Amino acid sequence: MIGVLVSGEGTNLQALLKAGLPVAAVASNNTKARALDRAAKAGIEAAAFPAIEFDSREHRDEELADWLTERGVELVVLAGYMQLLTKPFLERFPGRILNVHPSLLPAFPGAHAVEDALAYGAKVTGATVHFVDEGIDTGPIVLQEAVEVLEDDTPETLHTRIQQVEHRLLPTAVRLFLEGSLSSPVASA
Repeated sequence: MIGVLVSGEGTNLQALLKAGLPVAAVASNNTKARALDRAAKAGIEAAAFPAIEFDSREHRDEELADWLTERGVELVVLAGYMQLLTKPFLERFPGRILNVHPSLLPAFPGAHAVEDALAYGAKVTGATVHFVDEGIDTGPIVLQEAVEVLEDDTPETLHTRIQQVEHRLLPTAVRLFLEGSLSSPVASA
């Protein structure tokens, strides 16, 4: 079973649902995330864990991990989750956390990858699915696909084209993991 962590619209969550993958739970750091509504419409249990309600990020992540575990989650998928996970969370799901990122990692890690690629003048960027470790977008890469940067691209137009790739790559990587065709060296850490 899959637990999906989201912060915003939930288009990658929608791609997972459209692919028929077994999503058991959806959680967010943002109480107003549209993705929570998408989960509810799909009949999937959803909850918000805003950091302000906890005395530390570690405590929030422990509660989040407990909530996911109680729902039978074996694989955690970060689908636009804009928070770093702390060690207590990572230790609960070793080698079982996938993230989708809007660049060809290791280029342009972090929260502003599309803007950073444009500011740098990159001619090509893309999307990456990778396992999560303690770094910022530093875990082992699973799948990548390039996206050309057009001369007149804005952050919005480029991100829209990258998302189209993400919506293909993420379900593929999740399916490979669930089939046992994919494992992470992070698991032995």
